[in-house]
Amino acid sequence: MNWRGTRVLLTGHTGFKGSWLSLWLERRGAEVCGMALEPPAGANLFEDSGAGCSMRSVIADIRDIERVKRTFAEHRPEIVFHLAAQPLVRRSYENPLDTYSTNVMGTANVLEAARTSEGLRAVVVVTTDKCYENREWDWPYRETDRLGGFDPYSNSKACAELVVSAYRNSFFNPADYVRHGVALATVRAGNVIGGGDWAEDRLVPDAMRALASGRPLTIRNPHAIRPWQYVLEPLRGYLKVAEALMDDGAAMGEAWNFGPDPADAETVESIASQLSMHWGNGAQWEAAKGAQPHEGQCLRLDSSKAAGRLEWRPGLRLKEALAMTVAWYRARMQGDDMHAFSMAQIEEYEHRVMAQQTPVAIGSGAAA
Repeated sequence: MNWRGTRVLLTGHTGFKGSWLSLWLERRGAEVCGMALEPPAGANLFEDSGAGCSMRSVIADIRDIERVKRTFAEHRPEIVFHLAAQPLVRRSYENPLDTYSTNVMGTANVLEAARTSEGLRAVVVVTTDKCYENREWDWPYRETDRLGGFDPYSNSKACAELVVSAYRNSFFNPADYVRHGVALATVRAGNVIGGGDWAEDRLVPDAMRALASGRPLTIRNPHAIRPWQYVLEPLRGYLKVAEALMDDGAAMGEAWNFGPDPADAETVESIASQLSMHWGNGAQWEAAKGAQPHEGQCLRLDSSKAAGRLEWRPGLRLKEALAMTVAWYRARMQGDDMHAFSMAQIEEYEHRVMAQQTPVAIGSGAAA
């Protein structure tokens, strides 16, 4: 598929993954309209990387249905990527109603606007690996496993999956695809890491803030296992799903997992140790004291469906992802042009991962 000139609506474009996807769509020549809240105050990837420089940026709340409908009508997207969300587990404990209203009703608003959007052909709704009912077992979750979610964030994303299913059955039914012409899919990724994430209560941003200031990194749940992956890995999956929806229609309108190599499902303690090693300068970590809010201990994703039907496979190993991540933060500290550096990391990722059958190790991540 040729992305050049394709009209894309991207919700959540001021967030971490949204900013990286904005840059990648810029590189591919798409006509992008972003809709999201203002980027967070202080350090944020959207402003650091100049992700909004080649797109139309609409600052709006997806809970405002009239604003959502107006943005659809003005941009007339062919493809929608819905990333806007309240994405933090710990914040969902503090403000569950905000989490549900954003993640559930926000998704419903986007799909409601999509119902009457002329020219729309594909919708990709981003949820999370945490939408599964976590049974703390050792094998990875498949797309057919039961949805659930212990905490408000995880549960709200499971609810969003149900909203998508209801809209697909009721308004975008594959059996009636010839009439409505819209293919609708959801995508579920693991714990993404990469340069430019500054969110609170996430391991890598917490690590970068601590290590840059010479403090030990404090981690809450050292033995928890997560499916860590470089941010461009699932974004490549999202782009592949969108391309499949455009090319093959409703047949590809399903749920899709995008997880790392099974060997890269490592403990928080292991990631903290590797980040400290990459940072150098005697960096250290320590375990947090006292009780912590509940979080799942073991979570893995089965991406075999994406491998078989989309020809998507993880391209980077964890050690390479960590090296590229640390390289981004170091470049920012040094005052580099972060738009150029971020685009160079995308180019290097495409060159070394997408264009080769056998991925090779990526060192610093800097391609000048």
